[in-house]
Amino acid sequence: MKLTQINQHSPFCLQNDEQYKVWRKARLAGYPERFDAHVVRIVDPLALSDAERNALRSLIGKTNMAVYQLAEPAGDPVDKGRIKSLGAQMGLKALDSNLCADEDGISSLRVMPGGRHRTYIPYSSRPISWHTDGYYNALDHLICGMILHCVEPAASGGANALLDPEIAYIYLRDTEPAYIEALMQPDVMTIPANEAEGVAIRGAQSGPVFSLQGQGFLHMRYTARTRSVQWKGDAVTAEARACLSEFLDSDSAYIFRYRLEAGQGLISNNVLHTRSEFEDEAAKGKQRLLYRARYFDRVWGT
Repeated sequence: MKLTQINQHSPFCLQNDEQYKVWRKARLAGYPERFDAHVVRIVDPLALSDAERNALRSLIGKTNMAVYQLAEPAGDPVDKGRIKSLGAQMGLKALDSNLCADEDGISSLRVMPGGRHRTYIPYSSRPISWHTDGYYNALDHLICGMILHCVEPAASGGANALLDPEIAYIYLRDTEPAYIEALMQPDVMTIPANEAEGVAIRGAQSGPVFSLQGQGFLHMRYTARTRSVQWKGDAVTAEARACLSEFLDSDSAYIFRYRLEAGQGLISNNVLHTRSEFEDEAAKGKQRLLYRARYFDRVWGT
């Protein structure tokens, strides 16, 4: 999807407070209080029933995310074709074959202490701070959808905190509309170039935190990292970042906390998320393994 200009009739237009209030009220009405009470059971990921598809779409339409549970989880390794099929049935087809992805475009997230993967935190047991996936991508290749499927959970730890970007937007706009304006600046957040042994893997990428995509969908591009990120130096941007950080560190009921178990997966419109530190059971030959599929698409109909 490509960045879209903000229409004056859009609820995301800062001058259209009336439409924003209408959208805000509808967005918050009936918002789930417990995320774990809405896990969607899937019998066959190769052929979703109408009820399964509608249940997933309804949850994602409200919160931008949903957790599914396969009725019969396969062993390790899971057939990743099942994950691709599930995504395609939800409108997720354009995979981002990123640097560390497998040949099929899906990444196998496990502890990998050697090779190219060793420098990237997702392939370690270390905690991962708040972010949206692909925040370092070029603006014409933003990640809009994602599936995170658990094959084998860690012996302990490895849980996620999850937040709908639209809730973050509401919190910031309600606090101070100027914060939204600051975070929509086209050069507010820059990710420096990625180099390995003097060779440029990716150039520096500048862009907004909040932007509109496609038919006016809100997109968020964010990382809470303090290294390998450069923020615009104006005072309002600094205040906006501090306000967002304070909210992300809070115990807000809108922040869901969930640990995926074997056969479960998160399908989302690239929501904000973290991952806690974890430990494997090396003595028993068990290792945490999740499959991550990133898409340039959003879930269809949400």
